[in-house]
Amino acid sequence: MSMKSRAGGEIAGKIMTPRKWTLFLCLGSFFAGMFFTNRTLDNEISILEMKLAAAKAEHQSLSNDTPSGNSKRKYFMVIGINTAFSSRKRRDSVRETWMPKGEKRKKLEKEKGIVIRFVIGHSSTTGGILDKAIEAEEMAHGDFLRLEHVEGYMELSAKTKAYFTTAIELWDAEFYVKVDDDVHVNLATLGMALAAHRTKPRVYIGCMKSGPVIARKGVRYHEPEYWKFGEVGNKYFRHATGQLYAISKDLASYISINQHVLHKYANEDVSLGSWFIGIDVEHVDDRRLCCGTPPDCEWKAQLGNICAASFDWKCSGICKSVERIAEVHKRCGEDENALWSASF
Repeated sequence: MSMKSRAGGEIAGKIMTPRKWTLFLCLGSFFAGMFFTNRTLDNEISILEMKLAAAKAEHQSLSNDTPSGNSKRKYFMVIGINTAFSSRKRRDSVRETWMPKGEKRKKLEKEKGIVIRFVIGHSSTTGGILDKAIEAEEMAHGDFLRLEHVEGYMELSAKTKAYFTTAIELWDAEFYVKVDDDVHVNLATLGMALAAHRTKPRVYIGCMKSGPVIARKGVRYHEPEYWKFGEVGNKYFRHATGQLYAISKDLASYISINQHVLHKYANEDVSLGSWFIGIDVEHVDDRRLCCGTPPDCEWKAQLGNICAASFDWKCSGICKSVERIAEVHKRCGEDENALWSASF
């Protein structure tokens, strides 16, 4: 082989090596570009999904109760009474005490802008005997809000998200309230308590607490993710107790828009509180929303400090509420004309 050909081969080899690296670099740049482009697109899609959810909620709110399309129906507050399939007697006891029935309930919506519904999802076997029983009860009373949610004790956090998401789609209200079906409520007092905060855009109202994080398995209120809250024995962040709390419209919208990425802890009141960490929310600790049953709420009423809600802490509701709620209503209930004369 001549010197010329050897030299040419060496030159060609030197040229080919950079070309190979150039090819690899080009391919690497291409795939890296695709990776970061996909991530950017994912973020943009997430933002668009949230905007679409907000637009959907606004559209449904605009069309609700406006058959002529001329005006937008506004409500003062929506009260969702959390209930279960097995709680028929509890619901009846609430209907017989603090919750107006039939035409009075409709009048309450029209004149006072207060919507009250029992909130329940579906059984694991949709259309089964449990669902049919609720459908029959709904036919008789017309006071249910059915959720696209499968009922279960360990699914209360998911149910809370579903409630606020559904409620804000159906009713454009200033406040959204969640209450358990074994709690006594004075509607006028609750309304006045909330009305004092109606100018605040993001307000979270309830009896604020910071209980212990339960790490031990098999114990009530056990938190499987206890390790997220620091060392064993630590307490939760401040949050409203689950028997009754209220949030403003903006916070309900926030839950609705971000429902798919909001984390669920074992306890629904903890979950709700966690969703508001990191955003500008005013926490209002109002002890009128967690009075005890008689004699506590009774002597407070005698002193002019009527309670908005009453229950027994040891039972997380009124102990034996079916039997006792009528007594609580008689001894601690506000004047029957208070609601209709109140101005919110």
